[in-house]
Amino acid sequence: MEPIWAVGLMTGTVLDGNIDVALIKTDGESVKTFGAYTLAPYSEETRLLLEETLRQARSWNFEGPEPLIFKKAEEALTRAQSAAVQKLVESAGLSMAQIGVVGFHGQTVLHRAPTGDRLGDTRQLGDGQLMANIIGTKVAYDFRTADVRAGGQGAPLAAIYHTALLRGVDRSGDTAILNLGGVGNITWWDGEDLVVAFDTGPANAPLNDFIKSLGLGEMDRDGELGASGTVDEARLERLLQHSYLTAPYPKSLDRFDFTSAMAEGLKAADGAATLSAFTASAVGKALDLLPHRPKRLIVSGGGRRNPTIMSMIETRAGVQALSADTIGWRGDAVEAELFAFLAVRTLRGLPISFPTTTGVPKAQTGGRIANP
Repeated sequence: MEPIWAVGLMTGTVLDGNIDVALIKTDGESVKTFGAYTLAPYSEETRLLLEETLRQARSWNFEGPEPLIFKKAEEALTRAQSAAVQKLVESAGLSMAQIGVVGFHGQTVLHRAPTGDRLGDTRQLGDGQLMANIIGTKVAYDFRTADVRAGGQGAPLAAIYHTALLRGVDRSGDTAILNLGGVGNITWWDGEDLVVAFDTGPANAPLNDFIKSLGLGEMDRDGELGASGTVDEARLERLLQHSYLTAPYPKSLDRFDFTSAMAEGLKAADGAATLSAFTASAVGKALDLLPHRPKRLIVSGGGRRNPTIMSMIETRAGVQALSADTIGWRGDAVEAELFAFLAVRTLRGLPISFPTTTGVPKAQTGGRIANP
């Protein structure tokens, strides 16, 4: 297949109020051209609607009928993301007719990993057919359900794209990719056939929620609060006993499996420091589970902008941590690029998840296609 232009969309579980929108030219196996990228903010009304939707999703917890708010939120975010696609494509000097497919991840409102006696569950809001009708282009969406129904974790899905990126950087197995969004996830590739991926633990979500709960803003900007505090080492040691951290992969997390309650009772700076240290230490435990412990991590996602977390990864996880931007990648765009990449793989019927990434029994295709 010849490479085609594809747009990818992502809004993470940390819910920072922005839509990541990225344009790439790809055949679903490698990237020929990295096109335009932007952050498109939601309206305040839509952001607040999504926050309330996440709250109601936790109460619902896959029991009984879905909350009525889901339908309202799904339409609002679909229309907002459709407009963001059209604006990005126009700014790149292209027309929608030149776009082969749009990868629409939607908004994860709840994710439940499988256990020994039941399948997992995952719910992303996003009306692929509505988007296809609005923008007049094929839309790939609902990327996780098929994996979950086949017995997989449904996450992380980044591995196949991360591997494509690593091919141009390091085939030795000494480099892995770490994404720090609401949750952390890692991809390691041996340079040949083996790819391992799983969620490492919490990343930005508990820290951001802690900062918000204190009325100190949306996040620990530039890691300044955490840098000024003292880690509660005794509490951290207790937190690090959590069974998830040493459980074998494949494994995945919901955004609320680890919460800001981990810092309850601590002063603002000490709480921020302790939560940052937990994120970093969880990465270290994840590295110990890999078939080969990498010497460096290329870090994407919002967490790479927090120097305190990045420094703690080096000291507490014992690994070099480099921002993706320092090697010429777009650290904010990687997740959106990923869904453009997966959209093309979906068009081609290529697998997007694997036994060593989500635990699915065999390589699994995924995603549904909506035609305008």
